[in-house]
Amino acid sequence: MPDTARRRRSGGHAGNAARRTGAAIDQMPWAPPLNTDRPTEPLTDEGVAAIHDGAMRVLEEIGIEFLNHEALALFRQAGCTVEGTNVRMGREWVTEMVARAPRTFTLTPRNPERRLTVGDGHLLFGNVSSPPSWWDLEIGRKVPGTREKCADLFRLTQAFNCIHFAGGYPVEPVDLPPATRHLDVLFDKLTLTDKVAHAYSLGPERVEDVMEMVRLAAGLSHDDFAATPRMYTNINSTSPLKHDYPMIDGCLRLIRRGQAVIVTPFTLAGAMAPVTMAGAVTLSIAEALSAIALFQWVVPGCPCVIGTFTSNVDMKSGAPAFGTPEYMRATQMTGQMARFYGLPLRASGSCAANVPDGQAMWETSNALWSAVQAGTSFVYHAAGWLEGGLIASPEKFVMDCEVLQMIQRYFDPALTATGPGDIALDAIREVGSSGHYFGIQHTQDRYETAFYQPIASDWRNFEAWQTAGGMWSAERAHGIYRRIVDSFEPPPMDPGHREALADFVARRKAEGGAPTDF
Repeated sequence: MPDTARRRRSGGHAGNAARRTGAAIDQMPWAPPLNTDRPTEPLTDEGVAAIHDGAMRVLEEIGIEFLNHEALALFRQAGCTVEGTNVRMGREWVTEMVARAPRTFTLTPRNPERRLTVGDGHLLFGNVSSPPSWWDLEIGRKVPGTREKCADLFRLTQAFNCIHFAGGYPVEPVDLPPATRHLDVLFDKLTLTDKVAHAYSLGPERVEDVMEMVRLAAGLSHDDFAATPRMYTNINSTSPLKHDYPMIDGCLRLIRRGQAVIVTPFTLAGAMAPVTMAGAVTLSIAEALSAIALFQWVVPGCPCVIGTFTSNVDMKSGAPAFGTPEYMRATQMTGQMARFYGLPLRASGSCAANVPDGQAMWETSNALWSAVQAGTSFVYHAAGWLEGGLIASPEKFVMDCEVLQMIQRYFDPALTATGPGDIALDAIREVGSSGHYFGIQHTQDRYETAFYQPIASDWRNFEAWQTAGGMWSAERAHGIYRRIVDSFEPPPMDPGHREALADFVARRKAEGGAPTDF
């Protein structure tokens, strides 16, 4: 990489040029893409049946551990076999319950113009969530997350139109007390962004607080909040074959208030799941369906998404790997299974790289395109993820958004339009075999919007690039990050709603927040 002194120039001339235009970035408009491609389906019909049968046999013969007393009681009421914390359930019951889940639903944040459709081909991207550490080009080393760094990533989340929802804490602000951390971070999220928000299922108090804060930020009555999904939670099973107390508790609380849940087993083949990808996907499907079946028993028709986070470990070091061929195939296979069950799918953008370099981008691109190929609805960690989810990076965030914009443009109907003007016979006749297309009217009418325009890529030749400072991709991304943050203006918010939100945070802090010993 270039030395630190060169890195710190990256705002320089390019930054001044952007400020003169009055905009931090020139980007595509808010337009969540619609995936019109046929999904990649690596499994035969017999393969789908084999994974389904394997998952059902896991649920019938082996069972899932539920470390939640309310869940155990509910399973007993449903007629499942409960022995201690182990729950076994018949495939007919599971199939009946899962069939209750809607194939599509909407999420409506405080700004209704940011309403999202989940399922039915809609492709939604969210920011990185939950890394404990931060890395940027100016600091040049891995450091703990802070509230200000977390807020900067919320600013990027709001600024980029290709980021559709605000998931989790984009970096864990370890400078905030754990008991009240969720209050401060959600206040920042709900005031710095107006996009769909997420709640961690980490104890009853946190879930209830976040639901109340989302309600207050939108100025909704309790009935209006519960009338349609406004937010969501994502939970991970504790693979292999276990669901813990707080995550199941959080989901039960949200579905009873009309909100959405995503169930995403985190299965690493060779460590937390069988070394074969079919075995790992089978385990993941069983873990996810066990929880979704429970939720559909409690609230029939509640919005549920099945998630995939199946990858492999490096068998030499034991470290997780992402964006691998195995990861891609597991995502595609789970997409086939999600369609088999009639459920929307959640996948992720991810990588094992430690800095925003070539490895980071090829692994993340593999992950993102496998999500596209799988027919994914929700793409978690689509921008900003490094070191297997242990680092959040603003430069990586910007670089990932370049890829996300390219995916959005890839699905622009204009690229595959076949009307008379698109077939362009008159233009072909005009140019013939001896001219060029630069100056003809057909080109002049279309040249400004004909092709994708990048936000971070540099398409100049080597000499022009070198003359302009020779900045590498991460350097350009750092400059874009700084321009966005330095010029950021929060989205409009009703002053009364903001005041009610601030009063709630102050009151809950005075009450001590949430316990930290669950």
